[in-house]
Amino acid sequence: MTGGRVELAQIRLSLRKLSRGNLLIIAERAAEALPSAALPALLGDFVQIDVPVDAATEPPSLLEEARRFHAASMSGKYYEAFAVSGKNCTEQSKGTDAFIAEFNRLVARCVRETDTGPQPVVREAFELLFGLLRYIDECHDDVIFFADEGSSWNVGVHWRTTFPAYFRCLAETATADEFARTVDQAIMDFAVHDRSHYLSEAWRAATAAQQAWLSALAEAQR
Repeated sequence: MTGGRVELAQIRLSLRKLSRGNLLIIAERAAEALPSAALPALLGDFVQIDVPVDAATEPPSLLEEARRFHAASMSGKYYEAFAVSGKNCTEQSKGTDAFIAEFNRLVARCVRETDTGPQPVVREAFELLFGLLRYIDECHDDVIFFADEGSSWNVGVHWRTTFPAYFRCLAETATADEFARTVDQAIMDFAVHDRSHYLSEAWRAATAAQQAWLSALAEAQR
């Protein structure tokens, strides 16, 4: 029992040091992980959770959610600027925090559904999300606001979890040459610093023909 109390105390201390954005991500993960009966204890003081749900209404599919999020992001729903000064130049707006939390929630759903959902659908959802990151990295400043210089790196995608799942979807849906080119571009765009690791992950997911194209591409780039 003592060990459990000490661990919880350490967790509390760590939580109190986190940013608002990270706490939002944790709160959303907790809300999804807990059974409905436990939500009042977690959220009841802060969020209205007794909204009736039509039992006949199907929850949105992964692809529906990804498309809605992409459209909302491109329309500026999450863009929220503030006056920047020397005191707040490391802060993020609530809109940016909300975008990052929703982005990471959808990426996590893509990863989960890689093993259960139709691979073409999961791949499309992944690529809609990646498209938003590429748009941000093209220096468009109408999706999210950064007080200082920012890029897709600030969204905090866990590529060591995301890329293996995406590569499995890609292996199931892409031709050999398309697989190699798409893998190479994704690594170059988002994780070139760890290129050899992710090429190995792609190799494990690939068919023999896809592996041959990966090898040929790597040889051509030497």
